[in-house]
Amino acid sequence: MPRYLVERTFPDGLEVPIDNNGAQAVRGIVDNNSSEDVTWITSYVTDDHGKTFCVYDGPNPESIRRAAEKSSVPVDAISEVRVLDPYFYMGATT
Repeated sequence: MPRYLVERTFPDGLEVPIDNNGAQAVRGIVDNNSSEDVTWITSYVTDDHGKTFCVYDGPNPESIRRAAEKSSVPVDAISEVRVLDPYFYMGATT
């Protein structure tokens, strides 16, 4: 399954409370993603909570956009990515 980096902007900031409301919100997003065969791997949030950079697995960018629409979350850009592991090169011989 391809992996994607999804960039999002939250003009009012993103706040996910650490309580049942936050858990319910996240569970809803996971359920919406699942309906599109999309898996949310992890997200990185900027200090000001204005942007996120999220890692997703999914069949294609359109499925990620549809899942985002269902969850009412923005999508600025979607880029297909691959892992570049620096430790792979540490064991390489010349």
